Amino acid sequence: MLTLWRRQQQQRRRRHNNHRFDLVLTRLSYSCVSQQENISAPPGDPRRPKMEWSLENVREMLAGGMQSIRECEVCALAIGLCLLLLFMWYCYRVGREHSSSPLRGRYLSGPSRIGGEQNGFAFCQSSECFRCTSSGESLNQRLYHSLQDYAKRYTWSGMGRVHKGVRDQGRYLNSRPTIQRPEVFFLPDLPSAPFFSREIQRHDVELLEQSFPALLSEFESIYHQPPARSGSALPPGWKVNSTPYGQWWTYYLVNQGTPLVLNVRRCPRAWRVLGQLRTFIANNVFGNACFSVLTPGALITEHYGPTNVRLRCHLGLKVPPSCELVVGGEPQCWSEGSCLLFDDSFLHRAFHEGSADDGPRVVFMVDLWHPNVAAAERQALDYIFTPGRLEDREEK
Repeated sequence: MLTLWRRQQQQRRRRHNNHRFDLVLTRLSYSCVSQQENISAPPGDPRRPKMEWSLENVREMLAGGMQSIRECEVCALAIGLCLLLLFMWYCYRVGREHSSSPLRGRYLSGPSRIGGEQNGFAFCQSSECFRCTSSGESLNQRLYHSLQDYAKRYTWSGMGRVHKGVRDQGRYLNSRPTIQRPEVFFLPDLPSAPFFSREIQRHDVELLEQSFPALLSEFESIYHQPPARSGSALPPGWKVNSTPYGQWWTYYLVNQGTPLVLNVRRCPRAWRVLGQLRTFIANNVFGNACFSVLTPGALITEHYGPTNVRLRCHLGLKVPPSCELVVGGEPQCWSEGSCLLFDDSFLHRAFHEGSADDGPRVVFMVDLWHPNVAAAERQALDYIFTPGRLEDREEK
C-alpha cells in the first residue's frame, strides 16, 4: 500500500509539473501571437494597442520558465547521463577490442575436411607460408592493433568495411558457406562469384594477353636451364609444392608481396609487365606472381585461398588436353594466350589428366585487386598486411 501511495504521489507531482510547464509555453505562445497580430494591424487601427514591454513582464516569464525547468531537472539529468554513457560505450568499442569480441575466436581453421577425409595436401606446411603458419587468436590481435596504428597515422575515413572485417573476423570465417571460406581475411560486402568476366579488369587482362609471346619465351629460358645442383631435377629458382599425384612446380617473381631478386633478374620482360599492371597486388602478403607448372597426372587438391580481396589471374602459356580448373564446383579450361579470372577464396582444385606425351600445363599467375575494393581500403590493407609487419608485432 505504501508503495502504491508513493507512485500515486509521484504521478500527481509529474502531472502538476507538466501542467505548469505547458502553462508557461502557452503564455509565451499567446504573447508572441498577440504581438504578431498587433504588428500586422495597420497603423491607426483600434485593434493595434500600444506594445508595452517592461522589464517586470520579461522577468515574470523567465522566472516561470526557470521554475518549471528546475522541477524537471531530475529527468533532464537522467537523460544527460544516459547520453554520456552511450557516448563512452561507443568510444570504448571503437578505441579498443572488447574482451568478449568475436576476435577472440579462432581466425584460421585447421586443415579442412573435404569428402570426409582430411585434406592434408591443401596446406603446404612451409615455414614461409603466411596462410599456413599464422596462429589464430594471436593473428587476430595483431591485425586489430595494426588497423589501429594505421588509423592513428592516417585516418579512419573509409575504413568501415575493413574495421568490420577485422573486428568480426572469427564470426565471418566460421559462418561462411563451405563453398567460400578465405583462410586469413574476409572483407564483408564484396560481390563474390567463382569466376569473373575478363571485362572487369580489362586493361590488365589485355596487357597480359599481348605479352603472351614474351612470357612464353621467358618461361622456356628458365625451364630448360640445367639443374641448380647435382641430384636435383629442377633448374634454379623453381620450387616443388605438395601434391598427392604428379608434380606441381612454381617459379616466383613475387612471393607473398616480396620480390625474389635472383628470379626477377632472369625474367626482365615478365617483371616489366608486372610493373605496367594497374591492379597487381604488389605491396602486401596477398600478392603473388609466378610461372606455375603441372605435370601429366598431377592433382592440386581442393583448398581455399587466404582472402576474398583479390582475383587470381591465369594466363595460359601451354595448355594440353584434359586439363581443368574447378572453382566453387564450376569447371573451366585454360586457353593458350587467354586469361582466366577467378576468386580463389572459393573451394578450388586443378588437375592434368593428360599423358606424358602431352607435356606440362603452364600458366603465368598474378594476383589482382578485387575491383570493388576501394582505394582507401587497398591502402589500409597494404599497411596491415605489409610483408613482415605482423611477424614483427608478434615478436614485440
